[in-house]
Amino acid sequence: MKPFAKRLDEFEEGIFQALNDKKNELLKEGKTVYNFSVGTPDFKPAEHIMKAVAEAATKPENYKYALADLPQLTEAVIKRFQTRYGVNLEETEITSVYGSQEGIAHIALPLCDPGDVILVPNPGYPIFEAGPKLMGAEIKTYDLIEEKGYLPNLSDIPKDLVKRAKVIIVSYPLNPVCKLAPESFYEELIAWAKENGIWIIHDNAYSDIVYDGKLGRSILSYEGAKDVAAEFYSLSKSFNYTGARMGFLVGNEQIVKNFKKIRSQIDYGTFLPVQYGAIAALTGPDDGVKEQCKVYEERRNALCDGLTEIGWEFERSEGTMFAWAKIPKGFSDDTQFVMELMEKTGVICTPGSSFGSLGKNHVRFALVLSVETIKEAISKIDESGILKK
Repeated sequence: MKPFAKRLDEFEEGIFQALNDKKNELLKEGKTVYNFSVGTPDFKPAEHIMKAVAEAATKPENYKYALADLPQLTEAVIKRFQTRYGVNLEETEITSVYGSQEGIAHIALPLCDPGDVILVPNPGYPIFEAGPKLMGAEIKTYDLIEEKGYLPNLSDIPKDLVKRAKVIIVSYPLNPVCKLAPESFYEELIAWAKENGIWIIHDNAYSDIVYDGKLGRSILSYEGAKDVAAEFYSLSKSFNYTGARMGFLVGNEQIVKNFKKIRSQIDYGTFLPVQYGAIAALTGPDDGVKEQCKVYEERRNALCDGLTEIGWEFERSEGTMFAWAKIPKGFSDDTQFVMELMEKTGVICTPGSSFGSLGKNHVRFALVLSVETIKEAISKIDESGILKK
């Protein structure tokens, strides 16, 4: 038989499969495992959301092709952006996606021809690079380093590269580095994009998980953003609607229009009970979302402060459901450290190199365990002596 596509060579299972295999091995040995590697919320959806899905699922007519977003769903997104972000959206500026992961995987289709350049962050969430690459775009990275607050220096991007680029993908609060961006950055970014004719795609998955009294915003709340930008908004993290796969692309009308045109060739619409659950989430009370953020912040404090106290300097996360830090002194390879940590303590985190070359010698922890369990894991790390190398 003829060989499979060469693009498969770029998507090896790598460290994630190795971590999973090691985890299963430890469990078989009867050891306790503290899994901080997977960013799946451990909270349940609100009762009113689950009730809306359940009731809709009892109606046979809801099992037909949806074909489009329910008008009530579009109106719910409009209301959410008005009340939460102060952004006024039109119906033509909204379309649903099967979660932002799927949306980002396909966003290059209406924006780029094969070989066109997309700028993505390094380090950054893997789908920012993998999705456009699968669509045939040429990926170029911009550096995010601690000394510059993990913000891109737009003036440092070579002029010839800026001239070739059609799209830049940004995301704040950013997974994995857990940093916010100041207002001045968005203002600069929008002006830069207009000047250079570059589209902005903003991934806004974590604006409801922001700490220390700050409030996450939408890029669309900045003047002129709709001229050059569209944003992915997800229900996964704010409302624990992860498995339902419901998100939205909102913003620039032409981006949304052309994205819908592409998706109409491959999609028959989101399952209607999922849409009704999303309507309930978007129009219901925000009390649970705010309380959940407080719990994440308590976990952030327990993890970052607790690890710092035992000798592993861990800066507090500013947002997202993750924490990010350099590997401890005495280690020179993040993957090697992660495997040794797992072997000695049962604590699993993700090596930073999984998020790009500038993630090397860092690790990411997901805040998906209780404060009590986090403290227990920290005690295991301390008792193991791994920080005393």
